[in-house]
Amino acid sequence: MKKFKLAMFFLVLFVGFNLDVFAQETLPTVTVASVNYRYLRSVYNNDVAQPVRLLEHQAAAYDVRDSEYYDDEYDGYSISFYLPNGRVLAAYDKDGKLLRTAERYKNVSVPPAVRTALTTKYPNWSLTKDIYLVNYYGDKESRKLYKMILENGPKRIRVKSNDAGEFVEK
Repeated sequence: MKKFKLAMFFLVLFVGFNLDVFAQETLPTVTVASVNYRYLRSVYNNDVAQPVRLLEHQAAAYDVRDSEYYDDEYDGYSISFYLPNGRVLAAYDKDGKLLRTAERYKNVSVPPAVRTALTTKYPNWSLTKDIYLVNYYGDKESRKLYKMILENGPKRIRVKSNDAGEFVEK
């Protein structure tokens, strides 16, 4: 038993010192590049509804070069992304850069800033329908607009607001 313990000690000692030799592999350099980070930065709002965020991330992550329809001869591609309550029409160049989007979402939850502005300006009104529109044009600032229908008994009004809760005149 003493010889067995001594043999195990030398085995562990030998393997332990030689383990460093096997662990010294050099890994290849990996470069992560996001072509469409400007789009995500432009349309990002932490308070938007989950379906909006999901479709925007799908549009940003889509690589047109991996598509079965990709061909070097074409200069641009229009790709649509759908969910039951929203859609994104995105235009890409031949390198996969997102050039512009037109987004439309129906009856998504409005951000707290918009909800607070509604209850402050229209205290006894209830939100019955809303449409969220986002337009992104390359290097320009994206345009975000909520179109809402409010009801107070038999009365109905239409209002527009940006994502910060500032009302937009017609």
